[in-house]
Amino acid sequence: MAVRNGQQFLAGLKDDRVVYLGDRKVDTLTEPRFQGSLQGMAEYFDYQIENADDCLVADPEKPGEMMSASLIVPRNKEDLAIRHKALDRFARYSYGMLGRTPDYVNVVLSGHVARRDIWEKSDPVYHDRLTKFHREVIDGDLSLTHAIAHANIDKSTGDLAGMNADLTVHKVGETQNGIIVRGGKMLATLGPFTDEFYVYPSAPIPTGAERHALCFSVPSNTKGLIMFCRDHYGVDESRADAPFSSRFDEQDVFVVFDDVEVPYERLFIDGNLDVYNNVTRGVSPGNTLQQTAIRAKVKLEFAYDLCTLMARITGSEQRQDVAVMLGEIHTYMIMTKAAIIAAEERAHVWGTSGAFFPHRDLAALRSIMPEWMSRVNQIIRALGSHNMLATPSLDLFQDPDVGDMLRKYLPGANGFTAEQRAAVFRTARDFAISALAGRNELYEMFYLGSQSRARAGDHMVAQRNGWKGEVMEFLTKNGAFLKK
Repeated sequence: MAVRNGQQFLAGLKDDRVVYLGDRKVDTLTEPRFQGSLQGMAEYFDYQIENADDCLVADPEKPGEMMSASLIVPRNKEDLAIRHKALDRFARYSYGMLGRTPDYVNVVLSGHVARRDIWEKSDPVYHDRLTKFHREVIDGDLSLTHAIAHANIDKSTGDLAGMNADLTVHKVGETQNGIIVRGGKMLATLGPFTDEFYVYPSAPIPTGAERHALCFSVPSNTKGLIMFCRDHYGVDESRADAPFSSRFDEQDVFVVFDDVEVPYERLFIDGNLDVYNNVTRGVSPGNTLQQTAIRAKVKLEFAYDLCTLMARITGSEQRQDVAVMLGEIHTYMIMTKAAIIAAEERAHVWGTSGAFFPHRDLAALRSIMPEWMSRVNQIIRALGSHNMLATPSLDLFQDPDVGDMLRKYLPGANGFTAEQRAAVFRTARDFAISALAGRNELYEMFYLGSQSRARAGDHMVAQRNGWKGEVMEFLTKNGAFLKK
């Protein structure tokens, strides 16, 4: 089974995984509130088959078999171009509204495999295990979530200090077959709908925190792995009325590892700070950001088109203030595209093991994208205003008693029908003001960590890489520094 369809994906979720939603334990496959999301994810797997020319590539190790292009271990520009095409196509399944489709963690894992040189700082057996696991993901076309954020409950102290040290995942023992881990992690998006939980480094940790320096993966139904879901924002409405909320709530969970045994063959870092602290900085800025930037680009393209339609339907496109807002979104879209093109054009070998990633400057989007995405929602609310609250169900237009009345009193300008007006503004509502939209905006704010941490990190990396400005040279030439 190299590539799964939707039904095969759903069949893989039939197990005894432990999931809590609301006030009780639920069965993922039969829980009524999950049905739209389950169908949405199943269709993602069907979608990759329907778009095989873009999404799938020949498996280099198994002639005649296909695999997801998101699992390519990039070694050259051609690999990146093929992967770009696939990631763009995957993002268009949800128009960028799904942030953690399986191709995301696939790209992360493939990037880790590409950086064998980082893992060589410890016993080579760990990278051999990682490569073997990568093969399992290809063969099973598995859906992975990641759980990487520390359970930083007390923010008055360090991430792994005080009570936080015991609350976040750490090693507590060993058995003949593996290690025992205990503690929480967040935020495992897509958790109930995945096959594996991949736990890997997200940020460097200090000396003395070796018990937290872990990288491993375990099946989602592993004994002791417990998922606590937030409220589910999926709705039981038609896709016409709720195009995103009806199927694209990917769910987020706080996961607790309650003395979980991690088999040695699934343990990829075990207390080695040198490896742990170099994984993210050696992979994420170029490799992982290719996926996230392409998804963001697709979402911005959709938002620009949506807002332009809203303006035309209300006859306001030519107004100066409206044109300014539309141009603002267009600028965000073009800047994102330009950053991707520039980073891919300047792609190069990272490290000494042949990893080929886009240029790390692509990571600058991580610092600015949260503001752009929040601003897009503000613009949608400004353009839509009350129109997003005067949108009858599309089914109501078929009612013989009121259908014609709605067509008379709620048409769009510029020749748009009442049904078209309702469809566009219901889409805008679901994009910017629904419960799922609120979650999505918060999610975008912390998609790759906090904005402040990203910006501080960009500065530190620039200085560490030897940034040399010209201010001191300028001042010296102009006599600002006189010799004593």
